[in-house]
Amino acid sequence: MYLNKAFVFGNLTRDPELRSLPSGVQVTSFSIATNRVWKDKDGAKQESAEFHNVVVFGRQAETSAQYLKKGSSVLIEGRLQTRSWEADGVKKYRTEIIAERVQFGPRGGESGTGSPVVTGDSQAEPKGDTIEYPEEDINPDDIPF
Repeated sequence: MYLNKAFVFGNLTRDPELRSLPSGVQVTSFSIATNRVWKDKDGAKQESAEFHNVVVFGRQAETSAQYLKKGSSVLIEGRLQTRSWEADGVKKYRTEIIAERVQFGPRGGESGTGSPVVTGDSQAEPKGDTIEYPEEDINPDDIPF
């Protein structure tokens, strides 16, 4: 059995480009940046970014082009595919994620999930209705099960 599956969560580095194939199928392409943070052997914080090319077909291509923009967060589930072509006598290669599922992340300034909006190193409280929980100590002996 073989498996070719990619899951990537990141932010768009440019606005999506919507095109149509000669057959009429819609195609959207964009790139996503993912960041990685770690500490090296000396304990110093290190950061790196990876850039992933994404291609979306069909109805998802239309909605991706309509609702996503540079900086939007998105979760992509798909498969890896490498294509090649020749330009100026040089063979070139490009590895892309062919998206099978596109899930939009929270939009800027909104927080429909009730989770905090992360901005830089600090966390801002979500806008809108929040639940105020009473501060009380729970005694484990009071739990009936």
